[in-house]
Amino acid sequence: MHESDPRDPDVLFHLALLLAGRSQFAESARLYRSALEVTPDNPHLWLELALVHRQVPGEMEASVQCLRKCLELDPELADAHNVLANILQGEGRLDEAIEHYRNALKFSADNAVVHVNLGNALSRKGRLAEAVGCYREAARLDPALVDAYLNLGSVHGLTGAYDEALRCYDTILRIQPDNAVARACQLFEYQRICDWSRFEELCERVRHDVMSHPEQEMVPFPLLSIPSTPAEQLQCAGNYAQRRMHEVARDRERLSFRHERRPERRLKVGYLSADFREHPAAFLSAELFELHDRGAFQVVAYSYGADDGNPIRARLARAFDQFVDIAPLSHADAAARIHGDGVDILVDLTGYTTNARTEILALRPAPLQVNFLGYPGTLGADFVDYLIADRFVAPPEHAGHFSEKLVRLPGSYQANDRKRSVADTPPRHDLGLPERAFVFCCLNQTYKILPGVFRAWMRLLEAVPSSVLWLHQSNPWAAQNLLRTAAQHGLGPERLIFAPRLPHDQHRARLRAADLFLDTFPYNAHTTTSDALWVGLPVLTCAGDTFASRVAGSLLTAAGMPELITRSLDEYEALALRLARQPDELRALREKLSRNRATAPLFDTPAFARHLEAAYHRMWSNYLAGNPPRAIEI
Repeated sequence: MHESDPRDPDVLFHLALLLAGRSQFAESARLYRSALEVTPDNPHLWLELALVHRQVPGEMEASVQCLRKCLELDPELADAHNVLANILQGEGRLDEAIEHYRNALKFSADNAVVHVNLGNALSRKGRLAEAVGCYREAARLDPALVDAYLNLGSVHGLTGAYDEALRCYDTILRIQPDNAVARACQLFEYQRICDWSRFEELCERVRHDVMSHPEQEMVPFPLLSIPSTPAEQLQCAGNYAQRRMHEVARDRERLSFRHERRPERRLKVGYLSADFREHPAAFLSAELFELHDRGAFQVVAYSYGADDGNPIRARLARAFDQFVDIAPLSHADAAARIHGDGVDILVDLTGYTTNARTEILALRPAPLQVNFLGYPGTLGADFVDYLIADRFVAPPEHAGHFSEKLVRLPGSYQANDRKRSVADTPPRHDLGLPERAFVFCCLNQTYKILPGVFRAWMRLLEAVPSSVLWLHQSNPWAAQNLLRTAAQHGLGPERLIFAPRLPHDQHRARLRAADLFLDTFPYNAHTTTSDALWVGLPVLTCAGDTFASRVAGSLLTAAGMPELITRSLDEYEALALRLARQPDELRALREKLSRNRATAPLFDTPAFARHLEAAYHRMWSNYLAGNPPRAIEI
């Protein structure tokens, strides 16, 4: 029929559709254009041509132009509005995307998928209450739409509505009992509220899912806080990295960045982060950026997080030679900006934490890419070359736990800020603490508190009369569950005291009122350990086999306090009890910690900056020599 009537637009349309289904996009596009020569005012042909262009690397703009032509011809075509909005959202043009999603819903109000898409764009804009409304409407329209509940649960988690988040994940698991992503999210929300009724069961299922269902997009971060193995964490990170690569495969092929080996000049180091704001990583690293040697390095920030107006944001903006806001840019445009700026070493400070845009790294905009500080583990990605570590947090025998080559700094891998402010410490009674009792303290986030560690804490309270445990006041469900568990150990509610959120300088100051900080396991206190050591509070930790379980040990080693590192929960509990019963020994530890603050490597930020710069030079020299990345000892 095609040969007998080659200009019949219906024939051309169906042939083009068939070829597109076979991924023969170039020939499909040619036939659609032939049909449009006959019927140029057919909006559906323009829509189908746009869909074909969208599948071809480098033709996204052609797709956008076709969609705009389609909507010029038929402004009420909801599918065209939705497809255009999806492209705009992918490019980071969120306001335009939101407008087109709303237009789509004007003409197709019962389309649940469009409600989810609109919710995603609103969520990325930080308009979380509006996003919740969109996801709820999508779930009402299509009660089996898993994406609606998954995204709704995520937003509820961000806003602290953990009970609502759990209901969302429960719903998904009724619809899809094998949904590994929902199960991992469910476990994490249970951890946030310290509900351990299903902890062992869910841990076993999640760990099994990581190894058995690599096709499911499980975020690696929650795995760090349960008793998982380094091999499981590497597998989960690798699975996730592969998905990020797949998401940008067409852009990576289109961009195909080339990198020159240019010796004898200042190195340009780019720091990529969502967290140049009120965030632990920002507080730790601000002085490092200020101390970089400008004679040898040009230092650029690439920020894709919100400007929260906090003073730390302004300090960071001053600390860099350039502060580039890439938040409005698509992954591809952000990567093109970084590449165009001639960045030699791109250092990722976010990893797989909230708001991560790993896709930028996956596009390989810099010749060398580094995982540092923000994520305590491997990224499992072949597009990240190095991980900044130290001899304690990642000893040589652990090299196989990481996809990156390890750079081991002397002291600790963690940067610290000597300018961090500390207010005056108020009297204990102003903090709700008993004046004379022994105060065990753990102001970590509640998801890090696991049942085995909490049982050890309860035994300590039983063994030390009148002692109290001072905990972070995170959410009402966690407090209720922790008090209930304490009661099961025969301990009254007065033995657990909850500390409200305070400004950072006051939070650091109140730490001095405690006697001993009890660390969590397997996810240690990280920034909180540094803060405690800075103000002179001894931290007792238990070191495991994973990066996240060895951070406090790294910090204690660099602070000259290795005697506070234990290797088992039994040893941890025994040492805590001994220190509570031996005030002279504990006093000697506090005095030693106070003396060490002036000389210990942990708080020698100028030396840390020089060591990190030496690592950057070693990476670059190895690259100039044409060698693949290799382990580096400084």
